[in-house]
Amino acid sequence: MGCICFKSLRLKPPPSITSTVVDSQDDDNGDDGQYPLIFREFSFEQLRIATDGFSPGNIVSEHDEWVPNTVYKGKLGDGRRIAVKRFQRLSWPDPFEFIKEAEAVGRLRSEHIANLIGYCSDDSERLLVAEFMPNSTLSNHLFHWEKRPMKWQTRLKVALHTAKALEYCNDNGINLYHDLNPYRILFDKVGNPKLSCFGLMKNSHEGKNHSTNLAFAPPEYLRLGTLIPESVTYSFGTLLLDLMSGRHIPPNHALDLFQTKNYLVLVDSALDGQFSDEDRTELVHIASRCLKTEPEERPSIRFLMSTLSRLQRRAELWPTNVKRLMPSSSNKKTKPATEPLQLTPFGDACLRADLCTMHELLEKLGYGADDDVVSNEFSFQMWTGEMQENMDHKNHGDAAFRAKDYDTGIEFYTEFMYGAPTVSPTVLARRCLCYLMTEMFSEALSDAMQAQVASPEWPIPLYLQAACLFKLDMEAEAKEALRHGSALESY
Repeated sequence: MGCICFKSLRLKPPPSITSTVVDSQDDDNGDDGQYPLIFREFSFEQLRIATDGFSPGNIVSEHDEWVPNTVYKGKLGDGRRIAVKRFQRLSWPDPFEFIKEAEAVGRLRSEHIANLIGYCSDDSERLLVAEFMPNSTLSNHLFHWEKRPMKWQTRLKVALHTAKALEYCNDNGINLYHDLNPYRILFDKVGNPKLSCFGLMKNSHEGKNHSTNLAFAPPEYLRLGTLIPESVTYSFGTLLLDLMSGRHIPPNHALDLFQTKNYLVLVDSALDGQFSDEDRTELVHIASRCLKTEPEERPSIRFLMSTLSRLQRRAELWPTNVKRLMPSSSNKKTKPATEPLQLTPFGDACLRADLCTMHELLEKLGYGADDDVVSNEFSFQMWTGEMQENMDHKNHGDAAFRAKDYDTGIEFYTEFMYGAPTVSPTVLARRCLCYLMTEMFSEALSDAMQAQVASPEWPIPLYLQAACLFKLDMEAEAKEALRHGSALESY
């Protein structure tokens, strides 16, 4: 029943979580709640058979040098579907330490958690076994939707259920959750959100708790390399940002938007009409409190749970067909359409979706602005040793971009951004064009939107969004992006 599904960004989108049945041929049994949640020890041979010999086809997690531990889906002999996390060898050299931590997590039983049901400690092998969640991750449903975006009420439900899961863990003596992010939120057969139990254990006995981009790590982790209970609140704040915006916004950029009260950029435009201005402001406020630099200034999980419960009750009473009454809005939208846009050469190239000209003009922008990405304020020592290697990734990406080798450019730019401590809007712009050249239009649009968040005063991301939207046959939205870009440039 439960699973850690770190799906790849390019996989086919999962079924809608609004459906009550999972559209999957192998879901005819083993996932209907008929199996007791008894924590037990598994043999390595049992898990090898359950996962078809740890077949690559059963991998459901991201796995690379940054995320070395791999999660597989599997099926036991009685038909029960499971998720199996296999740790990298030597991650837990002391089997007694591993078993002790696994047993502590295995005692937890909550309707808001994809519960741990077993472990394996066999020679140098260390594995965890959890309920399988068949409806994928929050990341897929929030960032890579195909038919319709996640509704406001559903997003609040995700936040509330996650807070309830964390509070339950606190009440039962486990007050740390490692690397809380949208991949850690899973959906069961009927679309209920569950917090992955795998995040309740460290990735290794050394306590390397963050495997994702350090730009999203709590400040105290960057300074000291350790987590404290308040660090979970910080990570919960980044999750609230994801839910509000529908994008993965780095906290340092969000804080700039908080200070300027630029809330419209923070909130997904697809949510328009689904909540009151007061509710939006309150959620933005509690997210900003979660992201306070000083741990003692962050709210407790119990406070967050109470606030989110109140917001969800309001959302349930909010009319689903409400439309914001703005009598002059139609005039504001139609009037500019009758006037010729004053576009720069780059804006004009985006209007025509002339990708070759766009490449030529982006080349002329140069690469000097990227240097700030690696000249950052982070003092955590582990970062400095990787800085040069990360810069090499960017340089290789730039070389590929100049040579019009767009697939290679995507590969190296992705490696660079994965390790960069902050977001580079210019690198995002170049990767966006690489995606456009390779006809990956949704990925291109995502990069253009992230570049706008990173640099709100720069018109290039808006023009790039227009080109992406034209490619996605969203002409009205594309023209709106062009108008915003043109207005920003003239301003």
